[in-house]
Amino acid sequence: MDTTTTPQTPATTTAPAWEATPHIPVRLSEAAVKQVKEVIKAQGFEGYSFSIRVVPAGCSGLGYDLNLVKESKQNDLTWEQDGVRITTDALSSKYLLGTTVDYVTTVTGAGFKFENPNAKSSCGCGTSFTT
Repeated sequence: MDTTTTPQTPATTTAPAWEATPHIPVRLSEAAVKQVKEVIKAQGFEGYSFSIRVVPAGCSGLGYDLNLVKESKQNDLTWEQDGVRITTDALSSKYLLGTTVDYVTTVTGAGFKFENPNAKSSCGCGTSFTT
């Protein structure tokens, strides 16, 4: 009886650049951080937080609501990334867990782009999603 075992090649996986946690469900790309800082400065909103929430919207049911807020609401999750204070509510954080927000500029316009691993599909116009 042969009891020799052949070592298995470990599976390779690509580790995320950051580890999502319930306390930090969303990360901003470098371009998104830069854009938020520019808007805060241009609008005179120093000290405000970047609020990211999931709200009922569009034909797929859910959408993103982005605002600059002076004060977060009671029980909101708040964290800081590269000098930007970010806030969201507990329910939104469940939909956002693992999301990366980028800021992109194309020939047709510019805006925030969400890479949300929880979004199973989106509508044709790209403004809403389902989980």
